[in-house]
Amino acid sequence: MKVFTLIEIARFIGAEIEGDGQKQVSGVAPFEQAGNDQITFAAQAKFLKKIQSTRAGAIIVPLSCADSVFQTTLLRVKNPFASFARVMGMFHPSPKPPPGISPGAQVGRNFRCGKDGSIGYGAIISDNVSIGERVCIHPHVFIGNQVVMGNDVEIHPNVTIAAGCIIGNRVIIHAGSVIGSDGFGFAPEEGGYIKIPHSGIVRIDDDVEIGAGNTIDRATMGQTWIKRGVKTDNLVHIAHNVTIGEDTILVAQVGIAGSTTIGNHAVLAGQVGVSGHLAIGNNVTIGPQAGVAQSIEDGKTVSGSPQMPHKLWLRVQGILPSLPDLKRKISELEKRLGLLEDKNNV
Repeated sequence: MKVFTLIEIARFIGAEIEGDGQKQVSGVAPFEQAGNDQITFAAQAKFLKKIQSTRAGAIIVPLSCADSVFQTTLLRVKNPFASFARVMGMFHPSPKPPPGISPGAQVGRNFRCGKDGSIGYGAIISDNVSIGERVCIHPHVFIGNQVVMGNDVEIHPNVTIAAGCIIGNRVIIHAGSVIGSDGFGFAPEEGGYIKIPHSGIVRIDDDVEIGAGNTIDRATMGQTWIKRGVKTDNLVHIAHNVTIGEDTILVAQVGIAGSTTIGNHAVLAGQVGVSGHLAIGNNVTIGPQAGVAQSIEDGKTVSGSPQMPHKLWLRVQGILPSLPDLKRKISELEKRLGLLEDKNNV
C-alpha cells in the first residue's frame, strides 16, 4: 500500500497547502465516500458547499475557494480535476512488465532498441525497426518493417503497426488497434474497381493516446497525421490522409473520411460522421451522431445531420414532436381555404 504525506502530494501537483502537511493519506476516493486516510477533490459549487461535512483527510480545491476554518487540510490548485488525476496516478501507477525481450517474441534484422524496453510473449518485430527508451510492447503485438518509435511508448496487446509508420514519444495505443492499414481507395472502371495502392504512412506525434479497436489508415501518398496531444476513444476510424489537430478529442465511434483536416482543440462527440475533403476549424465542437457534410469555421458548435448551428438544432428538436399536430392544422386550413375559393368562384 502506498502512503504519501500531504506535503509530498502538494509538491507533486504544485499546490498551496492549508492545514496539516505532515498528515499521511493512503488512497484516493470520491468526495462523498472519502475517509480520513484518503484524499479527494471538490471543483463544483455543490461540493465546495459541503466541505465542512466531508470525512476526507484532504481535499484538492480551486485557488478561489473561500478562506475559512476547515477541519480538513486543503490543497489549493488552479485545476482540481486535473490535479486529482495526477494524484490518482501516484497511488495507482500503470503496471509495467520487467525490461527485456521475451523468449517467445520474434525480432527481425537490424532491430534497434533503447534501454529498459520490454517486449512481450508472441510479439513480432519486423526488420529495421527502431524504438526508443522505456518502450513497453505487450504480448502479440505486430510491428512492421521500418517502424520508428520514440521514448516511453506503450503498445497494448494485439495492436498492429504496419510498415513505415512513425510513433512519437509518450504515445499509448490500446488493445486491438490497427495503425497503417490500407485506406479505402478504389478507382472505378467498367465492370468493377481497381485498388489504389497506398504508399504513405501514419504519423502519430507526442503525447497521443489511441483507444482500443481504432483503425487509422495509411495515406495514399504522404501521411495520415495525428498531431500532439490527440486523445481518441474506443472504436474510432480515421481514413487515409486525414490530419487531426493538436489536443483534439475524438469520442467513441467517430468516423472521419479521407483527406479531411480537423483543427486544434476540437471535440467530436460519439458517433459523429465527417465526410471527406473537408476543413473543420480550431475549437470546433460537434454534437453526438452529427453528420458533417460541409466545412466548419473556427469556434463553431454544431449538431444534427446534416450539421447545423447547435442552437438552431435545439429549436428543430423542440419542433419535431409537434409536427403531427401542425400537419393536421395545415390540412384543416387547406380544406377551409378550398371551400372559400369554391364560394368565390360561384
